[in-house]
Amino acid sequence: MKFGLLLVFILNAVFCANSYADMQSDFWDAVASLKGQSFSGELVIGTEPSDKDFMKGDAIMYIWKASDQEIRIPFHIGDDHSRTWVLRKTDAGIQLKHDHRKPDGSDDKITQYGGDNFAKGTPIRQEFAADKYTAELLPASGKNIWAMEIELGRRFVYELRREHEDRFFRVEFDLSHSVSTPVPAWGD
Repeated sequence: MKFGLLLVFILNAVFCANSYADMQSDFWDAVASLKGQSFSGELVIGTEPSDKDFMKGDAIMYIWKASDQEIRIPFHIGDDHSRTWVLRKTDAGIQLKHDHRKPDGSDDKITQYGGDNFAKGTPIRQEFAADKYTAELLPASGKNIWAMEIELGRRFVYELRREHEDRFFRVEFDLSHSVSTPVPAWGD
């Protein structure tokens, strides 16, 4: 009887691990399928007064590069081409980093912050908790949770919330039609 329970436990663990990996792979594949396309977006929630100022100008995301290990998504706002979201596959799942550059392409002093997905997510949504590097670089962001959602043909979401605080930022991009690709992101 003990062997039977152990076998059920092992099979369940293998099934769950595979289904988690499938959910992350499905999310990854959906984002990667948009390679070479750009989409316009708008701020739908911003709890900080500065969020509206930050989002002045056309917001456009561009799925620029997509490989088996990395997806690079420049996030343009008006004439500001400094931001690129970088998704990477890791042994633990998916990592999100924010690559910020100056107009000359060099690193901004605040760059490469982000974190790893802390739950296995779904094919539609992945969440990323701030890592140690982020907490040291930006102490106020040490409790950040970023999320990305994708519903092909409908929307892509970039979201930030700060745990145990009233901080929430959400931009939704319309995936029902692509737009013209902006100039290259700074540093690309």
